[in-house]
Amino acid sequence: MKQDFFNENNIKYIDYKDVEVLKKFLNPHARIISRKRSGITAKNQRNLAVAIKRARFMGLLPFVSR
Repeated sequence: MKQDFFNENNIKYIDYKDVEVLKKFLNPHARIISRKRSGITAKNQRNLAVAIKRARFMGLLPFVSR
């Protein structure tokens, strides 16, 4: 099984301003990739979702994309 991206890179806090990292977990339509596909822990998936939603609200990430 593949290792959790955040534990691998020793990232303790998932920051909504770190758009480059968040983009890795979005598909081409700007939807959040499932845990099954990304291989991250449940706790980190929840924190990631919060960070992405926060970034979207702040206008750093798109809600939808084509």
